[in-house]
Amino acid sequence: MQSYLLELASLMAIFAFAIVSPGADLAMVMRQSLVSGRRAAIITSFGIGSALMVHVTYTILGLGLVISQSITLFNIVKWCGVAYLVYIGVKSLRAGKTDMTVSTGGETPERRQSTVKAFGLGFAANALNPKAVFFFLSIFSTVVDAHTPMAVKFGYGLVMASCLILWFVGVSLFMTTPRMRAGFSRASQWINRASGLVFIGLGLKLATEKAI
Repeated sequence: MQSYLLELASLMAIFAFAIVSPGADLAMVMRQSLVSGRRAAIITSFGIGSALMVHVTYTILGLGLVISQSITLFNIVKWCGVAYLVYIGVKSLRAGKTDMTVSTGGETPERRQSTVKAFGLGFAANALNPKAVFFFLSIFSTVVDAHTPMAVKFGYGLVMASCLILWFVGVSLFMTTPRMRAGFSRASQWINRASGLVFIGLGLKLATEKAI
């Protein structure tokens, strides 16, 4: 039991840096918070955490090694991710000014998203990131013993996914406080443009990634 706790602590020590580092996930949650409100941002956070379990699952089952060694499979995932990020970026650039008036629940009623759409935005942003293949493959193969039971490995994944969700829920709550939304409301058009450029930039950066 103690060895499993040490493995989990080692995983979380590495994963903590990945959680807070800027990337497509953070950009997505921040934009959802400012444009679609607290509810949508929190649901998007759960989508991101659920996608993480997809990465953990195929890593544990050994499929991550197959993807990492197959240039064709890697490129399929990569270009789907590139297309998705650029698509979101173009939509943001064309969005124009957004009314960020805060309602009782921190929502923007006229921008209210369905649960499926908000969840899907987060899930796709994380699931279509081929760099996650190498990240989870490397940390699990380095930190986790090969003889650790599969159930325990899935438990590690659930802890990591839960921490990721909690982090982005925290970001969602912070970004949807009345003071934050009131300040950003005046610059909503520039925020949409900036976030659009960020997503397109992340897409172009992803396009340069190569299988190793």
